[in-house]
Amino acid sequence: MFKTPLIRSCLAGLLLMGVGLSAALAHHGWRWTKDGQFELTAVVEKAELGNPHGVLMMNADGTKWEVEVGQPWRNERAGLTDAMLAKGATLVIVGKRSADAKERRVKAERIVIGGKNFDLYPERLPEGKK
Repeated sequence: MFKTPLIRSCLAGLLLMGVGLSAALAHHGWRWTKDGQFELTAVVEKAELGNPHGVLMMNADGTKWEVEVGQPWRNERAGLTDAMLAKGATLVIVGKRSADAKERRVKAERIVIGGKNFDLYPERLPEGKK
């Protein structure tokens, strides 16, 4: 049907772009989370901050967790600095846990450091909903 190499290459490229886009959309956003608030207190073991969002690898009493934080602009708007999310920091993460119970992953809506709230998504927190 598609005999020329150029057409086959273009169609293959479009197919791969569609697969990549659907995977990105499934990963980002909130669809992978379950309803209800989840709270986790843990120590940062590794921080990868940047776009499309930051990721913290955390340890809660020997259990490893992956925590998605905001984009750099969102972290800054909340009052967070990269140093506050660095290795060794103890954080309280408030947010949405993965809908897959086997997956230890949380999307942070709020980070609490030393009793102070840093709201990444204030409109998603119970007190932010009107």
